[in-house]
Amino acid sequence: MRCLVLIAGGLLISLSVCGCEKKQEAPKESAEPAASAETTVTTQKEKEQEVAMDVSLQWLGHASFKITHGHTVIYIDPWKIKGSPHDATAVLVSHSHSDHYSSEDIAKVSGTNTKLLGPGDVIADEGNGETITPGQKVDLPDVNVVGVAAYNLNKRFHPQSQKWLGFVVEIAGKRIYYAGDTDATAEMKKLTQIDVAILPVGGTYTMNAAEAAQAVNEMKPRLAIPCHWGDIVGGRADAEKFAELADCEVKVLSPGETISVP
Repeated sequence: MRCLVLIAGGLLISLSVCGCEKKQEAPKESAEPAASAETTVTTQKEKEQEVAMDVSLQWLGHASFKITHGHTVIYIDPWKIKGSPHDATAVLVSHSHSDHYSSEDIAKVSGTNTKLLGPGDVIADEGNGETITPGQKVDLPDVNVVGVAAYNLNKRFHPQSQKWLGFVVEIAGKRIYYAGDTDATAEMKKLTQIDVAILPVGGTYTMNAAEAAQAVNEMKPRLAIPCHWGDIVGGRADAEKFAELADCEVKVLSPGETISVP
């Protein structure tokens, strides 16, 4: 009888061991399937879209700029525009001098829903758009625009009484300051947290290179770009002198050149 018990026990142990082995041999489903070619392509497209969504800044020459982020396109003082892109979300005009306010160029970049912002005399002459004054903030889809006073301190070309403008463009977490035709005003020097400062350096009608450098040294932007040179007044030597005297990083652009806003 004892032998029978021992034999039966042995059989039970053998069956248990076989059951465990069968369980261990059962295939396991992978928790993380291998990436397919389609997934890899999608990831690459997402990376490309992220790069494309950077805020870009293009110098169109003289004092004209284009800011782009995704489908948002902002032109500042469009002048001598090549072609007719009709791609502007908004057009910002600083003042009514002909090298900054060009109705012909506004028409070239504007589409059906383009928003025009400018000082009172520009809006009156253009017959449409919205007046913006120094210190005023205008909220647009995906972008905010703040007017900044722009005027001469020791010249007669841009009187403060005209309420002409510079702009702080706030887009995708970046703050871009476009000074317009101005000297180094108190309003300018009070600006803070500027990612890119665009200042005139040509002199005669605006501040010169040394005065512009002093202004950015007080403002402390992350990057400064000289403009208002290379056409009408000022040359590359003025832009390079500004770069030499400024404490911050300076990028001297060539006409048509585009950079990503840091």
